[in-house]
Amino acid sequence: MVDSRRVPVGIVGASGYGGVQLVRLLIDHPDVEIVYMGGDSTAGKAFGDIYPHLGHAVSLKVEAVDPVAIQQRCEIVFLSVPNGLACQLAPQLVANGCKVLDLSADYRFSNLSTYTTWYGKERTDNETAASSVYGLPELYRERIAEAQLVGCPGCYPTASLLALSPLLKQGLIVPETAIIDAKSGTSGGGREAKIGMLLAEADNSIAAYNVARHRHTPEIEQICSELAGHEVTVQFTPHLIPMVRGILSTVYATLRDPGLVRDDLITIYRAFYRNSPWVRVCDGGIFPQTKWACGSNLCYIGIEVDTRTRRVIVMSAIDNLIKGQAGQAVQCMNLMMGWDETLGLPKLGFYP
Repeated sequence: MVDSRRVPVGIVGASGYGGVQLVRLLIDHPDVEIVYMGGDSTAGKAFGDIYPHLGHAVSLKVEAVDPVAIQQRCEIVFLSVPNGLACQLAPQLVANGCKVLDLSADYRFSNLSTYTTWYGKERTDNETAASSVYGLPELYRERIAEAQLVGCPGCYPTASLLALSPLLKQGLIVPETAIIDAKSGTSGGGREAKIGMLLAEADNSIAAYNVARHRHTPEIEQICSELAGHEVTVQFTPHLIPMVRGILSTVYATLRDPGLVRDDLITIYRAFYRNSPWVRVCDGGIFPQTKWACGSNLCYIGIEVDTRTRRVIVMSAIDNLIKGQAGQAVQCMNLMMGWDETLGLPKLGFYP
């Protein structure tokens, strides 16, 4: 029986890594109840058969994806599906009053031609896409609170933009000098079998991939350009490292004012994020590790200035599956519903 005191929520793509994180977080959320789980290849299976460790906490079966059933039963819908599928579901759900949070790339772009160029899919849902808000609360909190459709950022853009935003917004760097060197655990590749994610392939190794052509590049550039007030191009290189979860994004850029020192920037960052409960700016000389953020919705930021090269170096560490994916979506949901931004989200990870 559905608890009438709680808001009914649906998850499409519940059996993937993003989906199971959502399930785990929403189980403990005091104001929602999961009433629908949708999937394709897992339709008809009990969720507890897919993830036995959650069988005692979730009694639902994964159902075939049916937009009519979703809109009849759910007030809030999370779309944790591959790129190109959310845009087939969201227009109908939005038109019928559902609040929709898309964890794919489909609703992250203000210009759909950019999406088509990088993701290779022609789109006709221009009106729906135009209504979407980019789901990075630290930058767009007020817009998200008024939105019906949110395009949740990718994990690399989340870590990188949280590192870059104060520098661009305050005009502290030469934008074109921004270089992002980012490293991610293997869970960022999803749950489907891929040769490069096999233990024998990924263990004891680190490698860059999609160099100069990663799909998160235009997403990062779109927000950087908005912050700077003009078109910005960045250099972004992702790496795969042999751990399960976590992202460390290290950003380099040339300072406009060579007189700025580390303590100045720490003060600026703390002022910029003073109303952001999920961002922690480290003291001088302390640089974040991915393990600090593991299992939490936190982003840890460390800052250094190299006076010799006039560059600022900003390091940003997050859990790619929480702040970089499901946790951020729940954070956006809280804002959309007028709830406390921290509700139902893990405030600290376990260490080591």
